[in-house]
Amino acid sequence: MATKGAEQQGLFPTEGEPKPAAAKPSRATSSTANGAGESAAPRPSAAARANDDASDDATADAEPSSGRDRSGSAGGSGSGGETVAHRLAAKQREISVSEFFTKNRHLLGFDNPRKALLTAIKEAVDNSLDACEEAGILPDVKVEILPTPREDRFRVVVEDNGPGIVKQQLPHVFARLLYGSKFHVLKQQRGQQGIGISAAAMYGQLTTGKPLSVISRIGKKHPANYVELKIDTARNKPEVLREMETDWEKEHGTRIELELEAKVQKGKQSVDEYLAQTAIANPHVRIEYRDWEGQVTVFERATKTLPAQPKQIQPHPYGVEVGMLGGMMKTTEAKKLAAFLKSDFSRVSPRVAEEICEIAKVSPDARLTSLEPEKIEAIHQAMSQVKILAPATDCIVPIGEAGLVAGMKKVINADLYLAETRAPKIYRGNPFVVEVGVAYGGELPAEEPVRLVRFANRVPLLYQQGACVSTKAIITTDWRNYMLQQPKESLPVAPMVIVVHLASAWVPFTSEAKEAVAHYPEILKEMRLSLMEMGRKIATHIRKTRRAADEAKKRDYIDMFLPTVVEALHEILALDKPTLDKTSGNLRDILEASRKKMV
Repeated sequence: MATKGAEQQGLFPTEGEPKPAAAKPSRATSSTANGAGESAAPRPSAAARANDDASDDATADAEPSSGRDRSGSAGGSGSGGETVAHRLAAKQREISVSEFFTKNRHLLGFDNPRKALLTAIKEAVDNSLDACEEAGILPDVKVEILPTPREDRFRVVVEDNGPGIVKQQLPHVFARLLYGSKFHVLKQQRGQQGIGISAAAMYGQLTTGKPLSVISRIGKKHPANYVELKIDTARNKPEVLREMETDWEKEHGTRIELELEAKVQKGKQSVDEYLAQTAIANPHVRIEYRDWEGQVTVFERATKTLPAQPKQIQPHPYGVEVGMLGGMMKTTEAKKLAAFLKSDFSRVSPRVAEEICEIAKVSPDARLTSLEPEKIEAIHQAMSQVKILAPATDCIVPIGEAGLVAGMKKVINADLYLAETRAPKIYRGNPFVVEVGVAYGGELPAEEPVRLVRFANRVPLLYQQGACVSTKAIITTDWRNYMLQQPKESLPVAPMVIVVHLASAWVPFTSEAKEAVAHYPEILKEMRLSLMEMGRKIATHIRKTRRAADEAKKRDYIDMFLPTVVEALHEILALDKPTLDKTSGNLRDILEASRKKMV
């Protein structure tokens, strides 16, 4: 056995023998587990060094020990021997979130140069809109794509008239991932995780080596601050390369500029399409866009009324998992259970709190620090058994039917505009609202599948359409019932644009890139109900249109053949002109009356 072998080598004293002095290693002293130890042995051989090239911090033994056991211990089983586990432990280190997303930038929407350009502009515009709305300012956003001497690189400029950012926060906002004020706030908002704009800066830094430059001003009486930033990806910390005060004509606002590897295009999934869709979902926004060819497109405001600001709510008991519940107990300011339930949850009254405690068989006055895991799980189970009011819906601000129609009219040329905003519903304790708009006819192509425009919290979703719940809702709706053609398991074919908007305090995206909404049954049901209502209205419109076309065709027949009949009557009866005119009028009245009866 290992102990016996050690006794034979004199490493452990046998019973009745005095304990010897610490033995001095005969050849080399092994390094410590964290790589801080120093070797007192001669320089190891080349073969030994080659065996340990995989370790960054540990120093190898000079020679393999003759007593090496089969488990892989470098120095046998003695207390001073280095093992494979020691060498593996020496390699372990913390991974910065910036390093992670540097290697996995596709998770954030930077898959390729074409998509990276769109994602960078999208993140900057979203930040501008959120800042302006929170400050009560009608957003005025300018976007520019400027060419560079290299064909595969472009400079992106996004400027707004928002409240600006204080000087001390500029490096952290634009050059530090997972930094922001929205992650712990439960209400409708475009951004949440504090990743987007910093990820754009990181992508530009990786592909061009150039820093992100920012100008921001917080008021007329304050100077404009200019900074150039890079991200220290190993530490997820900002590096300020340059900072100074500068002249800027705006009284308040922010302007960012970055150079990145990109590919420009027009049409589907382009910056042009993204900005047009942003104008639909945000009719209160004015957007000025200058593309890489110098062409300027302006989307004017359709309304001068800002949307109401959503209010923050507490988590609802139905949407909290047991692990989250335990975490909330550690961070709350409340000391006792009943007080915690009332202060940290939505819709929990004193009566509801007492009922939860009674079902869980825990005292309302129990101190949170004394609750065992079994008690926390019992409380979590009791929450689902108590009837609790649905959470407040003032944390959501939908576009509204009038706003959605106004937005569609800004961008889409059609004959008919319809919109419906559903009543708020709940999934996993989170309130949500589904809105659907339809533009039909006009200049839209009649022999192509309908165009689907998707939004989540007023933000366009341009990628992964097939993975989105809104696509499934449209495909599973039988549009043939509403006088439209629909191939099997496909979008209907009609001159129509369908706009689907999901507004929620928590949108269940399928990935960090926020490109598609997950297939929650509650969301799917609401979307299908709204689409069916739109279908009924479209069918009514189609019937009226066809009826009007038939009437016009019959009216054209009367106009076409009546002169011939009158001329024949004149030849047969030799009527004078007054009598002929009277006869022609009588014939027209008779034919019109007959046509209306047939209708």
